[in-house]
Amino acid sequence: MTTELYILTLAALLQMVQIVLYAIAGNLQLGSKAAMGPRDEKTELTGTAGRLQRAMNNHFEGLILFGIAVTVVTLSDSSSALTELCAHAYLVARILYIPAYYLGLAPWRSLIWFVGFGATVLMLAAALT
Repeated sequence: MTTELYILTLAALLQMVQIVLYAIAGNLQLGSKAAMGPRDEKTELTGTAGRLQRAMNNHFEGLILFGIAVTVVTLSDSSSALTELCAHAYLVARILYIPAYYLGLAPWRSLIWFVGFGATVLMLAAALT
């Protein structure tokens, strides 16, 4: 398994952790009745539960692009020290993004997001060369 695929696996596990964090916070805010109900009416999470939900959704978006980058690097046999470094940077940024979003740390949250996004872009660019 390449380093990039290993990091992608860890990023997927991180997404699962975020789902659990969001679910716990959402259940604490709305109650188990809302969570187990048919969800016919839209509910809006606020405060830290809402931030955990948005951080989770943001990782879903980033994970799609990162997954594409890892796939391209792996299938094109373009793995290098640079793409491995980018993969590590992506994962570290995504880990740091959760508490930054949860705690409302502006502008750090945006800067951390940009590191992960930039690492993904750089991986794709490296695969093209």
